[in-house]
Amino acid sequence: MNNSHSLRDYSLIALGALVQALGLRIFLVPANLASGGVSGIAQIISHFSGFPIGLMVFLGNIPLFLLGARFLGGRAFVTRTGFAIVIYAFLTDALLWLPFFPKNGITDDIVLNSLYGAVVAGVGYGLVYRGRGTSGGSDILARILNHYRGVSMTQSYLLTDAAVILSAGFVFGWKEALYAVITLYVSGLVVDTAIEGGSTARTALIITAAPEPTANAILHQLERGVTRLNATGVYTGAERVVLYTVVSRAEVQRLKDIVHSADPAAFMVIGAAYEALGEGFQPLKT
Repeated sequence: MNNSHSLRDYSLIALGALVQALGLRIFLVPANLASGGVSGIAQIISHFSGFPIGLMVFLGNIPLFLLGARFLGGRAFVTRTGFAIVIYAFLTDALLWLPFFPKNGITDDIVLNSLYGAVVAGVGYGLVYRGRGTSGGSDILARILNHYRGVSMTQSYLLTDAAVILSAGFVFGWKEALYAVITLYVSGLVVDTAIEGGSTARTALIITAAPEPTANAILHQLERGVTRLNATGVYTGAERVVLYTVVSRAEVQRLKDIVHSADPAAFMVIGAAYEALGEGFQPLKT
């Protein structure tokens, strides 16, 4: 990938980390609304110890980051995820250094805090995903469970976030925990919209003159299955190859980059799938 693409990706990740930190500091922390994953755990620890939340986020992500580097691997994962974690953790604490920053939030209304916190945080996550990065924490754990245990990404997120919110209920109160559930749900919807559309899976039809390198790149870089279809152009009568694959919403940008690198002249149609069942997605059950 050329330098312009890398600069764009890291800029999106940095902007997304800033937006996430703003949502956490302005809306969630003042209202005692625990976010999911490592950030939520950091809020709980900070409540008892007084340690900076950003520092706790950084320390809590270290073992998960090492696990991700070990089991998921890939230079892109290591650099982008490490960059996202460091920037988000740093900004979470650095925002408080600004003399004009509203340390106690801008409203005491827990409903407004939960909804606006969800929207702002969701936009931040979406920007990080569009930069082909991850925010670490439960995202890494979900990918590992999906890759090696067949647990769907959605189930992994629900398990980790539910555990954090349950713990937060004992600390901050059950009313705050109930609103935190709303925050997580709304933020998930916002992430979907910020990336592309509302469903969790994307289908792609790729008409390319370079089917072999394109398919191999999808298989090895995304670890997604590819189906090769032989087709005939009605207008030209020429024999063409069509590749069909299904990816998650967070992988759409990577898929575009892969196809463009293999065949800049390729024709690709991306659609939103209502549901994806099978390996890598929800288990197929009757």
